[in-house]
Amino acid sequence: MNTIQKANKGTVGVESFQHRLRLRLPRQVSDGNKRYISLNLADTLENQQIAAQKAHEIELDIISGEFDETLAKYKPQRHLSVVTPGDRPNISTISELWDNYIEYKRPSLKPRTLDKLAVLEKHIKRCPHQNLDEGMKIRLALLQQTTTSQAKDVLMYLSAACKWGMKCGLVHFNPFEGMYNQLPKHKWQDDSKPNAFSEEEKHKIIEAFKQHKPAKGLGYSHYAPFVEFLFLTGCRPSEAIGLQWKHITPDCSRITFDSSLVQVGNGERVRVNGSKNNKQRVFNCNQQLQALLLRIKPENPEPEFLVFPSPEGISIHYRNFSRRAWDKIVDPLVNRQTTPYSCRDTFISEQIAKGVPTAVVAKWCDNSVEMIEQKYLDSQVLEQLKPL
Repeated sequence: MNTIQKANKGTVGVESFQHRLRLRLPRQVSDGNKRYISLNLADTLENQQIAAQKAHEIELDIISGEFDETLAKYKPQRHLSVVTPGDRPNISTISELWDNYIEYKRPSLKPRTLDKLAVLEKHIKRCPHQNLDEGMKIRLALLQQTTTSQAKDVLMYLSAACKWGMKCGLVHFNPFEGMYNQLPKHKWQDDSKPNAFSEEEKHKIIEAFKQHKPAKGLGYSHYAPFVEFLFLTGCRPSEAIGLQWKHITPDCSRITFDSSLVQVGNGERVRVNGSKNNKQRVFNCNQQLQALLLRIKPENPEPEFLVFPSPEGISIHYRNFSRRAWDKIVDPLVNRQTTPYSCRDTFISEQIAKGVPTAVVAKWCDNSVEMIEQKYLDSQVLEQLKPL
């Protein structure tokens, strides 16, 4: 049996069994046993797309509570038909190609990626040139109607969509091949130097949050444990925001990072399983981190409760925290622009400076050695150290 699409927990898997496609239902709707829906479709690229769409339909029914336990709703004779080469549609516009490509990819995309693609889709839909054979005109129109960075992203995704479309027989050429590489690099690619804090700056920042008590309005001392946690773990802010007590052992000696809370659209928070790189990792706490967690731990914490809630008792709104609390306290203190991600730069730089192998730090922080050295390791921190 060859699995085409590996299903995460709670999702519908698409599998190839004896060269035919079938769906594997999650345990939550199959009484703890594996259940399959045979689609009576040959294992082809075109039919894989149909199977993915059907899997997505079932997942939506599960989420909305409308799952048909009899499975009659999902039987292939009602909704599916075998796709043969003669049935392949002829796609000629970028909007049609985009709709088909995103529908195929949707089940495997994370909320933040879908949020980004929704923005790019607006540029595609309002582009005055829609025909695929107008590649250069489409490029020029995109550069005129949006930023160079967004135009570059649109062209990159259109190129990927064309490659997919060619494999499926939906289009016969890729007018966008390599086109996005001809545009200037994104700002974050050119200005991606790490921005770590010195040991002195780190202590000043933590203490400033602890002591923040304004004459009027809300103080930001509530966020002091959250900030200290970022410095002590090097985790992504979204991982700390989404951390629940069930992810921490009773003695606070070990943390499991297996999800995060990310913001999409107009600020809605969505839980995403797995890390940014779709991994789960275990992080062993040192004495300082363990003491911090024990200090803030409720007497009998509810497993689903957040470890670092907002003052209102809900999840921290990262953008608001960054623009208000962080910018107000940190940037004036260090005389430069920073973000909470600088805590991650700091942790990585400190650990490597102390002699921890880069490969180990990469495992702790869910990254590759190459990315650690290129994006996070701040040489200025290393320059401040003296030999032991």
